[in-house]
Order: sequence, then structure tokens, then C-alpha cells
Amino acid sequence: MHEIDKERFGAFLARLRKERGMTQRELADRLHVSDKAVSKWERALSLPDVSLLIPLADCLGVSVTELLRGERTQREELPVAEVEALVNASLNLTGEEQKAGGVRRRRRQLAFGLCALAGLAQTAVLLIVGGFGWAELEDSVVLMEGLCLLFGAWLCFGVQERLPACYDQNRISAYSQGPFRINLTGVRLNNSNWPHILSAMRGWLLVVMVLFPTLWWGIHRLWTAPPQTVELALSLVAVLGVLAAAMVAGKRYE
Repeated sequence: MHEIDKERFGAFLARLRKERGMTQRELADRLHVSDKAVSKWERALSLPDVSLLIPLADCLGVSVTELLRGERTQREELPVAEVEALVNASLNLTGEEQKAGGVRRRRRQLAFGLCALAGLAQTAVLLIVGGFGWAELEDSVVLMEGLCLLFGAWLCFGVQERLPACYDQNRISAYSQGPFRINLTGVRLNNSNWPHILSAMRGWLLVVMVLFPTLWWGIHRLWTAPPQTVELALSLVAVLGVLAAAMVAGKRYE
């Protein structure tokens, strides 16, 4: 089976981009991807998604077949068998990328499961061994663990990994899916920053899930009767931190 030469593809892509006087960032902006993605293509670390081949070829002034071959061709028609081999190779590559995405998804889900167990185990220890009553925990530790479980499960199991095309074509700062809603005022959501936003939110929620019971216990070790403002501050940091992480990632990769 004909295989796409990543080294040749990357070198050809870089040469065409430079011939047109475009930086990696400018090409990335036209395709609504990150400049890091373009850099990986040119360094032969990965190949673009099949859905990007036509717009990429249009931006560089070549045909998709020329792009996949890694060279300009004569205008006469290419053998059908060779064209089919190139298309099959690109589709096979997409299948490999989807498989890799499945591996990453399973790792995220495993991380969520382990962090959930750790958070719930700590909460149980506070109830059974720590001498704290349910009334003391329900408005702080139990509530925070419940929120992290709810939103963490959505982010690790149910959220859409790719935004609709309208997000790349318009300035939209809100996203909703069923009962879940994200509104990052001042951040333009698109398929360049969306994966980074999701990663930042997942990471923060998993950390909070594991650390919040311990930090809450630490506060009660410092103060026999800790001021309500201290517990409130801890809860606010945990809740607002996920939004701050999302906004930082969104702006950085916007």
C-alpha cells in the first residue's frame, strides 16, 4: 500500500508556505488550527486531518494529490491507482490518529476514576476517623466533591472534543451542551484553543477533587473553629480557579 512520506510532506509544506510568504501562525489562522500543529506537520511529527487537506491545499496553491505526494506534478492526469492509494493512505492515517485519541481518552477516564476514588476516600476518612459530622462536611467537602464529580465526569466522558464550524467563523465566547454551559467573556472559542481549555479545566478539577478534603482538614487543624471566611475563600478558589484556568488557556491559544 502506498504510504505518505511524512518527511517529504513536511518539507514540501514548509517550502510552499515560505514561497507564499506566510508564517506558521498565519497559515494556522487560515486553517483555524494552532501554529504548533503546523510546526508538527512540517517537522514530520504528524499529518493534518483529512478534513484539512482541501483547505490546506487551497492555501498553498496546489492540489490535494500534490500535497500528499510532496511534490508538484505535471498537469496530465495521474494514474487512478496512485490517486486511490494516496487517499487510502490519508484515511488510514486518520484512523491511526483516532486510535491515538481513543488512548488519550481512556487515560483521562482512568485519571478521573483514580482522583474520584481518592477524593471520596478522604471524605470517608474525615467522616469515620476524623471525627467530623455530616453537617460539618455537607456544605463544604461533600458539596465540592460532588461538583467536581459532576463536571469532571462531563469533561472526561461526555464533552464534545471538537466545536462546530461556526465557532471558527465567528466570535463566540459561550458553549452549551445539555445542562452544561461555559461562558468565557472576552475569549473567542475555536478549535485552536478548545482542546487546551478542556485540558486546563480537567486538570484543575482533578487536582481540586484530590486536594480539597486535605486542605479543608488542614484548616480545621489550624483553627479549632475556623472563621467562615477561610472556608469560603477555599471554596471560592476551588470554583473560580477552573474558570481562570480555562480563560488563561483560551487566551493563550486563541
